[in-house]
Amino acid sequence: MSTASATPAPQPVKKDFRDGKPVHVVEWIMHMVVLLLSIMLIVYISYDTFRSENFLANHRYMTFQFWVCVIFVADFFIELIFAEEKWKYVRHRLLFLLISIPYLNIVTMLDLHLSPETLYFVRFIPLARGALALSIVFGYFSSNAITSFFMSYIVIMVMIVYFCSLIFYNCEEGVNPQVDTYWTALWWAAMNMSTVGCYINPMTIEGRIVAVILPISGMIIFPLFTVYLTDYVKRHSKGNIKN
Repeated sequence: MSTASATPAPQPVKKDFRDGKPVHVVEWIMHMVVLLLSIMLIVYISYDTFRSENFLANHRYMTFQFWVCVIFVADFFIELIFAEEKWKYVRHRLLFLLISIPYLNIVTMLDLHLSPETLYFVRFIPLARGALALSIVFGYFSSNAITSFFMSYIVIMVMIVYFCSLIFYNCEEGVNPQVDTYWTALWWAAMNMSTVGCYINPMTIEGRIVAVILPISGMIIFPLFTVYLTDYVKRHSKGNIKN
């Protein structure tokens, strides 16, 4: 008497935008949640920066960013569960886990005394996780690996300029007479990212640190434009030859 082998129930999946590989629906939902929370966190911090709010005294913000970090950490472990090569996943995404830890809440809970400038930098750690999430999701919308890579780095570049402009404005406004509005700080950040430079000289230690980070980031990211344009020309040249 033969027994029919039971077939496993199909797992709900969605297609990854980049390479067509199946992604479990739970992972896909978590990606969308992380994307939404990343945008909300960026908007929240921007709003508080422009209003010069004391974020440590803002219970609503501290609660919000704590749960955002908790969901970021949960996303890491959920993806780890579904990863085929778990150690490889941990090696590649360990940075995601480290920058998802709610450091601000830990500082408050342990009653650690840090300078306002240091706390402001710590506040941007979850934003780095948000920027990485945005870059990955934007990269999904291209089937070409080079274009996907290029789009991801464009998002990272924009996020670096924006975050550095917020930090520069927060630290230099009221101290540096050349920084009178946020738009001045944004112009300064964009010019330094492009390695062209700007007539505005930072006067605070934090501003000088950002002034070093921006051109280094620009020197790393801008050569990717050359790689993308070269690949684009090659692909279109091959298409014209075939036609």
